[in-house]
Amino acid sequence: MPAIEVRNLVRAYGPVRAVDGVTFEVGDGEIFALLGPNGAGKTTTAEILEGYRTRDAGSVRVLGCDPADGGPDHRARIGVVLQSAGFEEEFSVRELVRLQAGLYPRAYDPDELIDLVGLAGKRTARVKGLSGGQRRRLDLALGLAGAPELLFLDEPTTGFDPAARHRAWDLVAALRTSGTTILLTTHYLEEAQRLADRVAVMRSGRLLALGTPEQLRAGSGLPTVISFALPAEAADAGLPALSAEPTVVGAEVRVGSHAPVADVWRLTGWAVERGLTLPDLAVSPPALEDVYLALTEDKSDDRAA
Repeated sequence: MPAIEVRNLVRAYGPVRAVDGVTFEVGDGEIFALLGPNGAGKTTTAEILEGYRTRDAGSVRVLGCDPADGGPDHRARIGVVLQSAGFEEEFSVRELVRLQAGLYPRAYDPDELIDLVGLAGKRTARVKGLSGGQRRRLDLALGLAGAPELLFLDEPTTGFDPAARHRAWDLVAALRTSGTTILLTTHYLEEAQRLADRVAVMRSGRLLALGTPEQLRAGSGLPTVISFALPAEAADAGLPALSAEPTVVGAEVRVGSHAPVADVWRLTGWAVERGLTLPDLAVSPPALEDVYLALTEDKSDDRAA
């Protein structure tokens, strides 16, 4: 049984459909990323799945239950890390985590959880003295306190420095390995590409694309970009015939190629024949971010999610 089943989900605010006939499933133990610009409907969708918002039409099952009817036993199986949360400023990290863990029939050991999220050095620190990134780690600890089967993560690494973000990614990957199902919403496309088993892209309440990051990249039709710096001694030599017209800006040359192997072969052969090097030669297939931008560019609106 999938951990989440969504069929023709609709939620409207007056004449505006914030969620407009969305259908998808999330497998047990899967990391599923829900992406989209502001106003796409992803937050509304997540809140319906969490049981915090009602729907107007469609069916939803979360861990086998309708979240609109889920009681305490159902809610105890779910963890939620909101985009922002309020804390009692005078509590210490340990006090808050112990308090949260005590609300669940099964829970992580509070001190182990504090270590897990990277707050060991702040165990006795008051919340009011934590940095933004440390507060975000506390958010994560509180969402995990009940050892949830299903975890909703809304922008989990906002405010993290690069090193802390990578540690958080390792933690999320470890949760998947332990069997936790995760629904992730994020604006960091690298985060989704790194973590997600599958990705759904929403815009204006509708689902535009669904698949693994590799499936979305392969099906996008976007070119591979070949780039390099043109040596000064080759300025008058003329580039070889390639499958697409190169773009030259100063010394940088970029080619959007749908035949990258053949183009790289022609390009390197041309350089070898002339005794040239090609500084900063790079072959970059389309990333998930490129696919996302192609799907949503100039099409987002200003409606609240």
